[in-house]
Amino acid sequence: MRLLLELTSAKDCEYDLRYYHKLQGFIYSLFKDTPYSVLHDKKGYKFFCFSNIFPVPKDGKIKKGDKKNLLISSPDKLFINFLEEKVKERKEINIGEMQFEFNNVKRLNVKLKKNFEIITATPIIIRIPEKNYEKYKIPMEFRKKRYVYWRSMYSFEAFVKQLEENLIKKYNEFYKTSFSIDRIFEIFKFRKEVAIPLIINGKEQIVIGSTWSFHFTYLTKEQKEILEFGIDCGFGERNSLGFGFVNVK
Repeated sequence: MRLLLELTSAKDCEYDLRYYHKLQGFIYSLFKDTPYSVLHDKKGYKFFCFSNIFPVPKDGKIKKGDKKNLLISSPDKLFINFLEEKVKERKEINIGEMQFEFNNVKRLNVKLKKNFEIITATPIIIRIPEKNYEKYKIPMEFRKKRYVYWRSMYSFEAFVKQLEENLIKKYNEFYKTSFSIDRIFEIFKFRKEVAIPLIINGKEQIVIGSTWSFHFTYLTKEQKEILEFGIDCGFGERNSLGFGFVNVK
């Protein structure tokens, strides 16, 4: 389930390409003094994701009066209910230096059909743990302690395996089950690799992500169930910072 926030820019400003951490902070601020306030300090999966602020201006500048949108998604209906009520209390939304007037919020529910395509709206982040370096033949010169971010020069199998395992792990933790499936994805189309500056624990780091389109011609019941969860929760890692947000075409 997802919410579409309709906004109007309150001033001229630069489009902040480092919005991830600031937008996450805005979402946390909405949950102050609610049962979801614990999310801020929760370790592990937080089960929500968000899009960029769109449409993204080609010249990197936002003009006063520009109409913008923001999507926030979660498989947790109670989370969405709280969020919808809290955002309705706001007349203005501040995300870093970007300021918007709040106009409206709409609730959306994505349902999958037989033939469809999933497109990444924000980059997917996948980490390959150190224990799998030999398995996926990670070149010695690129190996780092603990993990490396998946890059297009690495094994495609590593991307698929880590992506599917991450999605299954999140699903099982959220529903407290032991769901398993042999295959989730069918056809992959790599689009591009991106380096993103990100604030983690107060320090700026460069993380590597990638954008994709995923094509499907037939779904089993199990595939449909876990993909609909993933569309709400986000693909890959760092979903609560807005990474791995996807749309269905």
